[in-house]
Amino acid sequence: MRRPANPLRGLYLVTPEWADSTRLLAAAEAALRARPALLQYRDKSADTARRHAEASGLRALCRAAGVPLIINDDLELALAVDADGVHLGRDDGALDAARARLGPDRILGVTCYNDVARAESAVALGADYVAFGAMYPSPSKPQAVVATPAVLAEARARCGVPIAAIGGITLDNAPPLVAAGADLLAVISDVFMAADVAARAAAYRTMFDSAPSEQA
Repeated sequence: MRRPANPLRGLYLVTPEWADSTRLLAAAEAALRARPALLQYRDKSADTARRHAEASGLRALCRAAGVPLIINDDLELALAVDADGVHLGRDDGALDAARARLGPDRILGVTCYNDVARAESAVALGADYVAFGAMYPSPSKPQAVVATPAVLAEARARCGVPIAAIGGITLDNAPPLVAAGADLLAVISDVFMAADVAARAAAYRTMFDSAPSEQA
């Protein structure tokens, strides 16, 4: 699997940074039953061997589920495990170089914080989707730049690619983000800390089923 045939729209699962690989893979397998749009492996630790093993395990689970695997902030790891794409921030290297190394079929996502001009530049350099946030206070990024639903609406009008919202998103606070133009909702805790991970992931589908899509 590489670039999905359908436009990117729905739940964008992001893994928690758990040191217990067995727990992580079991929770990811459960969440993948809900067929999210994407799953991103996010781990900032220096344990290279564990990160490679977890990314490889997630790749196998994602392939079985038909869900693209995205690697956060690490192009080398994405290529090493044959992931379906990479998500890069401001300090993660040149986007045009990443696009060239990924080739035309893998997915390139870019964090744009609250900066629509950065998003437009990212699209020009080959980004397949652009992400904004934190939309709400986030336990994984407590010092993150704050973005607003108005930024999502502006990006939707100007960028021409799917728009992802990131940061502190839950089922309760997500609807205004979808209404403002978010195609993807990046979620960690609200899914992975739920008592029923699969059911929580599936619950996000309903807000996209009832919301109009403007992406071609």
